[in-house]
Amino acid sequence: MRKHIFLFITIFVITVSIILLNRPQQVKESITFFPIDPKVVFLNASTKLDLLDEKKQDRYSVAWKIESTLEREAYLRQDIGFLFANGRLKGKMGKWKQNTAYLFQEQIINDNDSSHLEAVSFHHAEIHYDNEQIFSAQTMSADNLYVIHSSLSPLHSFRTPGTNEETEWKTTIDKITNQDLDSSWTNAIEHFMIKRDQYITIPLTKLIEYNNRPLPGFTKHETERILGNLWEGLYKNYFLGIKKRDGTVVEPEGSIVPLILLAKNKSHLLTVTETGDGEPIMLRQQIPRSR
Repeated sequence: MRKHIFLFITIFVITVSIILLNRPQQVKESITFFPIDPKVVFLNASTKLDLLDEKKQDRYSVAWKIESTLEREAYLRQDIGFLFANGRLKGKMGKWKQNTAYLFQEQIINDNDSSHLEAVSFHHAEIHYDNEQIFSAQTMSADNLYVIHSSLSPLHSFRTPGTNEETEWKTTIDKITNQDLDSSWTNAIEHFMIKRDQYITIPLTKLIEYNNRPLPGFTKHETERILGNLWEGLYKNYFLGIKKRDGTVVEPEGSIVPLILLAKNKSHLLTVTETGDGEPIMLRQQIPRSR
C-alpha cells in the first residue's frame, strides 16, 4: 500500500513539474528600455482625436485612438498614451500584447467645456533574438484638437484656426491653459529649489518634436536612450499612479502636464508635475554617459 502511495506521489510531482516547466512565462506589464535595433522600424504609429457628431445632455464626445504596426512580430508590443485637456490629465490608455506587430486601442472621452485636447503616445516593442539578446524599437505620436462648445457658436472642432473666430477661441483657451501650467510648474520648481536656468525645459506634450531629431546637445543615439528611459520612468511613476509625500499613491488624472527639465551639463533630467489636489511632484533620472 505504501509503495502505491509513494508511486502516486512521485508521478504527481513529476507531472506538476512538467506542467510548470512548459507553462508560458507570464509577461509583466511594464516598459523596459533595451538598446535600439535600427533594423526594426514601425510601419505606422498614430494618435488621433476626432469630435463625434452626436451630443447628449449638453455634453460632447471625442474619439481618442492609438494605433501602431511594427514591421515584424515582436516578443512584446506596448503602447501607452496620455490625454490632456487644457493642461490637465483627462485620461490614459495602455495596451500590451505578446507575439504581435499590431496594437489598437480606443476611448470615448466626454466633456461639456470648450477645450484644447492634447494626446501623446509612446509605442514600444521588445525584440528577442535566438542568441538571447534583447533589443527595442520605439517611436512617439501625438495629436491635438480644439473643441468649441458654447452657446455663442455651434459645436465644432479644429486643429489649426481657419477663421478669426477660431483664432480668438484658440488665443483665449491657450492663455488660460498657459497661465495654469506656468503657475503650477513654477510652484513645483520653487518647492524643490530647482535652478531653472541650468535646465532646458520641455513639456511632455511637446516631446513629439524630438521624435526625429536629437534633444539639444545630444546625438540621435543618446536621444533614443534618454527618451526610452524617460518613458520607462513615466510609466512606472506617473501612468501607474503618483506617489505622494505621505507614501500614498493617487491616480494621475487631474494632474498637470509633466514638465521635463534636461540638465545643460547632460548629467540628469527632472520631471515635475502637480497632482490634482495641488501637491508638487518631482522625478529624477540620471543620464548614462555615452560609450
